[in-house]
Amino acid sequence: MNDQPRPLADIGVFGGSGFYSLAEEAEAWEIETPWGEPSAPVTVAAFGDVRVAFLARHGTDHRYPPHKVNYRANVEAMRQLGVRALIAPFAAGSLRPEIKPGDFVVCDQIVDRTWGRESTFYDSFEDGPVHIPFADPYDERLRRVVLDAAAEVGVTAHDGGTVVVVNGPRFSSRAESRWHRESGWHVVNMTQSPEAPLAMEAGIPFVGIALVTDYDAGLDEDPDVEPVTQEAVFAVFEANLRKVRTLLDAAIPEIAATVSES
Repeated sequence: MNDQPRPLADIGVFGGSGFYSLAEEAEAWEIETPWGEPSAPVTVAAFGDVRVAFLARHGTDHRYPPHKVNYRANVEAMRQLGVRALIAPFAAGSLRPEIKPGDFVVCDQIVDRTWGRESTFYDSFEDGPVHIPFADPYDERLRRVVLDAAAEVGVTAHDGGTVVVVNGPRFSSRAESRWHRESGWHVVNMTQSPEAPLAMEAGIPFVGIALVTDYDAGLDEDPDVEPVTQEAVFAVFEANLRKVRTLLDAAIPEIAATVSES
């Protein structure tokens, strides 16, 4: 590991299931936080003039299940590096027949159904109460940049959608999946909370990009659709990882330009 003083980074990226590295030529940095170690060393690489910090949220060997990820340390590590925006690609199950495996959803809302997770930096109010506004979890400027980048590179990206976050590591029952769909939600995931609220507390603009890998527990409209399996999720994500990288390559410079103007 490099033991020189940490560089600042412009943009942070969290990698999800099947997405464990961003660049071949990168410096790895061990970062200490008040909440322990992040899931993995943070790697910093140059994308043109933009320095990008990458962190695999589950660890580089996927050792941490979603309910055991140290989300506070992960977000704090990015804050320490000085990132001005956080991009969070994540695998998701679709709750809608029109949102197909291989599609992206650039989410605009979130519903948290997790429990037992450390979801705030404020373990006490000794300096006074802190209740952050969270009406709009995802930064609208960053959403627009990602949608424009998707159109530029020719990938299907749905504009807006609600992600419901479940605790995992199991998938949903048919009844749960039906409830989520009837509630009007669009995709289901296991890690967007507390990532999104912690980024909001840290003052880092945040955008979540769902890569749809499956139809969750199936579709009532199509009995031939099988419930999700772990093998199917990883296979679809791996098959579409090139699209994730292509989208990030297009979006990162524009995101850096956008946040530098603010």
